[in-house]
Amino acid sequence: MTALREGPAEGEPSGETCEAPPLELRDVVKEYDSGVEVVRALKGIDFRIERGEFVSVVGPSGSGKSTMLNVLGLLDVPTSGEVLLDGRDVTTFTDRERTDARKRYVGFVFQSFYLIDSLTATENVTLPTVYDRDRDATARAERLLERVGLGDRLDHTPGQLSGGQKQRVAIARSLVNEPAVLLADEPTGNLDQETGRSVLSEFRRICDEEGVAVVTVTHDPLVADYADREVELVDGVLGGG
Repeated sequence: MTALREGPAEGEPSGETCEAPPLELRDVVKEYDSGVEVVRALKGIDFRIERGEFVSVVGPSGSGKSTMLNVLGLLDVPTSGEVLLDGRDVTTFTDRERTDARKRYVGFVFQSFYLIDSLTATENVTLPTVYDRDRDATARAERLLERVGLGDRLDHTPGQLSGGQKQRVAIARSLVNEPAVLLADEPTGNLDQETGRSVLSEFRRICDEEGVAVVTVTHDPLVADYADREVELVDGVLGGG
C-alpha cells in the first residue's frame, strides 16, 4: 500500500500526520446544471474511511451513489466542500495533479471488468503502469495474480476466464500501483452468489492483510456480510454506519 512520504512531489497528497484517514469527504455538495434546472446529486456529504476498513454504500437507483464514487475517486470535482486524500484537500488540484494523485492512491474495480480481450491476464494487470516504464510491473502483476488465486492463468486471455476469474484479474489490476484506497462499483453485479462471495472474501483479505481501505457501491445485500459497516445514500443524503 502507498505510504505517506515527506516532501511530496507536485500533485501528491500527503498528510501532516499518519493519523489522517486515506480518504475523507467534508460537506461535499455536487450539482449538475441541465440548462433547465440545477440537480443537487450530493447534499452536504460527510464521509471518511480508515485504513483497512471495508465500507458498503447502498441506496436506491438515482440516489447519488455513482456520483459519490466519482468524487471519492477524483474522477469528478464537487461543487463545494472538501475531498481529503491522506489529510490534504485535493479539490483545488489541476487536472494533471488530480490524475497523478488518483493513479498513485486510488484503485478501481468495475462491474463490467473492462479487460482488453487481446491481452493476457498479466498484461491486463500491468495496464495502469504502461506509461511509467516500470520494470517491476510484470513481476508485481504476476505476484498479484498468484495472490488472488490465478497463478495458473497468467497467460490466459479474458475469453479463457470465467466471470469470477475476470473480476479477480480486475482486482489485481486495481492493486498494481499499491493504492491506499480501492473503490468498487457493483463488483458482484455480474456474478453468481458463490463467485460473488469469493470476490468479497478477496476484498476482506485485502483490508485485513494489506491495510487497503475498500469502498463498494452496491445493490447486493451479500456485501453486508463482509463489510465493516454499511451506509445508506438516499436522495443525495448519507446516513447510517
